[in-house]
Amino acid sequence: MTDQSEAEVIEISELGPEDWTEYAIEQGWSDGFPLVAPTEAAVERFVSVCRGDNEPFPPISPRQVVPTLHSLAANAVMAGCRPEYFPVLLAALRGVLTPDYNLHGTLATTHPCAPMILVNGPLRDRLGINYGGNCFGQGWRANATIGRALGLILLNVGGAKPGVMDRSTQGSPAKFAFCFGENEEASPWPPYHVRRGFDTADSVVTVMSGEGPHNINDHASTTGEGLLTTMAASIAQPGANTIYGKGPHVVAIGPEHAATLHRDGWTIPALQQALFERARVRVSDVSPENQVQYEESGHHPVDGRYPVSPTPEDIHILVAGGPGKHSAWIPSFGGTAVCSVRVRLPD
Repeated sequence: MTDQSEAEVIEISELGPEDWTEYAIEQGWSDGFPLVAPTEAAVERFVSVCRGDNEPFPPISPRQVVPTLHSLAANAVMAGCRPEYFPVLLAALRGVLTPDYNLHGTLATTHPCAPMILVNGPLRDRLGINYGGNCFGQGWRANATIGRALGLILLNVGGAKPGVMDRSTQGSPAKFAFCFGENEEASPWPPYHVRRGFDTADSVVTVMSGEGPHNINDHASTTGEGLLTTMAASIAQPGANTIYGKGPHVVAIGPEHAATLHRDGWTIPALQQALFERARVRVSDVSPENQVQYEESGHHPVDGRYPVSPTPEDIHILVAGGPGKHSAWIPSFGGTAVCSVRVRLPD
């Protein structure tokens, strides 16, 4: 049986599924759900999918352990992944290990952030990654297990144990799994990864340390201008970390809202600029104590309102979901970056 710590293999007696789960929980390897036993044969099937990926991984915070493919594969097996999901998981891990992502800070914070995993490109359909209706929800093995596997790696290899290193005050369901695809087929604009400089045929994973999605409900607006009014007001929240103006955020527009915006001539840069200018928090909605803190940190209001992102380009817009007049806002931890990594597939 492959271990997730320093030893590559540990020997245990034969255990049934229920006994194995209880044993794993006792070792502190579980996120609370049952785990698949990472036998040597199962782990080897995952490793064989990525054996050509020889670029070493940097140490994973907070333990600063340099992972092996076998230790990463063991967590993917335990999460319930299929071997073909493994390259996507490794791309997501490389993303959160990018220095600008600030993995240590996002794990140690009291903020309820979790790694958001966005998948673009042909692998969405090949692996069955949901990007349509209920794409943030249950029902799709790839979404659930890829997101879960990254969390298990950060727990078991990185050492981000809740209440010990993970100091989140209340946490979030997104900490179990937060993985979805972009609905490129329903988007009237170029796919998100293409706008990030990748080829259409590339499969790309994008990560951001964010909160769970905040619903933006607008069933009445029939114009792009009306939708932007609702979106801007939904984003301008004084209780979100983004009011500090130090980090990015994602706006996942539902296909019906996207069609209306595109019909009325809205491009992605125009949407970014409009939301940057309009999604601002009024000074009157911020407590006097917080106003002092913002001033001391160099965050000043503009015309009586606080910006919630440093630049228009820090507003990352994409299309996700199915039928219905809903969109979503995903605010970030703040001190993080949006990092995109091309998935490395075996020859």
